Amino acid sequence: MTTAPTLFTPEAPAAPTAAGPQAITIIALDLSLTCTGVAGIGWTDRIRTKLRGDERLAYLENEIATFIRCADLVAMEGPSYGHSGPRFHEDLAGLRVLVRRYCHRRNLPYAVIPPSSLKQYTAGRGNATKGEVRSAIADRYGVHTEGVGRYDMADAYGALAAASDWSGQPLAVVPERNRKALAGCQWPDREAVTR
Repeated sequence: MTTAPTLFTPEAPAAPTAAGPQAITIIALDLSLTCTGVAGIGWTDRIRTKLRGDERLAYLENEIATFIRCADLVAMEGPSYGHSGPRFHEDLAGLRVLVRRYCHRRNLPYAVIPPSSLKQYTAGRGNATKGEVRSAIADRYGVHTEGVGRYDMADAYGALAAASDWSGQPLAVVPERNRKALAGCQWPDREAVTR
């Protein structure tokens, strides 16, 4: 009896390798009532609406949830009360609370990165302009944010970069003076974030 020749020679299974910590999924937000920036590694997006009042908050909560529901960590830029005019502070604070409550209900850790810390981390100065942050994101990470919401998306990517660095998986080499901004952020317990 003859056997047909085999097309391949079976190989021994690969030797197991020491597994390091698995990369975590971070989604970052620059919360806004009209154009929320969203970022993940290598991409940005925006959530836009012209709705007002409670309808707007419900819409934004649902849209944001579609991005963050499978994240291991949500990083959001903190409040900047010097902008938007006083009449919007209540709704913007409400949006922040809605996102935090969403995360809390799902045991999803979140970080809050103050605007000055985000600017320092990305552009090297706590008072950098929106354009400087956007340029720094493009130069360091190769992520070019364009069109409506370009600054919101750049801020979201800056929050992502800071959170990635804090978690031990930096997206790029950042000068030490920029990294000092990480100390001014509100981070969750590290144990809650690791897989």
